[in-house]
Amino acid sequence: MRNMTEITYFTLVGLSDHPLTMNGLFVLFLLIYLMTLITNLLIFFLVLTDYHLHNPMYFFLANLAFLDMSYSSVTAPRMLFDLVAKGRSISIPACITQVFFYISFVQSELFLLSAMSYDRYIAICHPLHYKIIMSWRVCTGMASLIWVVGCSISLVHTLFLLRLSFCRTSSIHNFFCDLPHLIQISCTDPFINMVVIFLVGGSFGLGIIFMTFLPYVYILSTILTIRSKTGKMKAFSTCTSHITVVSVFYGSILFIYFVPTSSNMFNLNKLFSVISALINPLLNPLIYSLRNKDLMEALIRSYYHLKLIKVSF
Repeated sequence: MRNMTEITYFTLVGLSDHPLTMNGLFVLFLLIYLMTLITNLLIFFLVLTDYHLHNPMYFFLANLAFLDMSYSSVTAPRMLFDLVAKGRSISIPACITQVFFYISFVQSELFLLSAMSYDRYIAICHPLHYKIIMSWRVCTGMASLIWVVGCSISLVHTLFLLRLSFCRTSSIHNFFCDLPHLIQISCTDPFINMVVIFLVGGSFGLGIIFMTFLPYVYILSTILTIRSKTGKMKAFSTCTSHITVVSVFYGSILFIYFVPTSSNMFNLNKLFSVISALINPLLNPLIYSLRNKDLMEALIRSYYHLKLIKVSF
């Protein structure tokens, strides 16, 4: 029998050990996190209160804003705490809890992006039937299914993660707990976990990619049939924001989970983890709001409405 001491906590290595760098990173990431909360809360509030935005596209956009706030809040507060605290230890239950919520929100966002692709497909390829197909009942059903499936996939991974024991090292070379890191430092044979990841990733992952990008094949073919140059630009402009968000999100996720991590790739992996966990949730509302006339008009209406309320008092 091998004499193995099972550990009860992990140490998050983080992004840097240099005090000046850590202070600079704390200020930078605190501003990014606050901006993420403010911009996404603003979009969520506008869609909720402005009846001009009560349609399927903005309903899904409000869900996206809520998801961005959620999975950013899973990682950012802990990272900010570790940048100013002396110790960076995290208990195994807390680490696994972080893994559960992070996977749940990321998986839900992947499904949500595919639902938004389908919404754009119906709007451009079947505009006369758009309100019938994308009814309120269908949209709420899709959103509910997205949340349930996202949580279910995360629960499966988390339950199989509980079978692992950790005794090799307590160091996690990142600023938050994620599934690949825990499997990498486990002293239990992770074969079953890898099979689960392969089966779930193969079935749901390929399905999500198919449902996200296939609608754009039909959208592109429909746009090419439009004779008017103005009509083509108008149809394409409704999709550019979504295409940009999908490209950035998938790019960071693919690098983190599908590029093999070696000792000299840790820093690059951390960089893409920062992009995925902190930058993406901030970019999404900026991409949608800056290119969206309806959101800007709703913001102006809300501003004047609040101004009138203030004057009346």
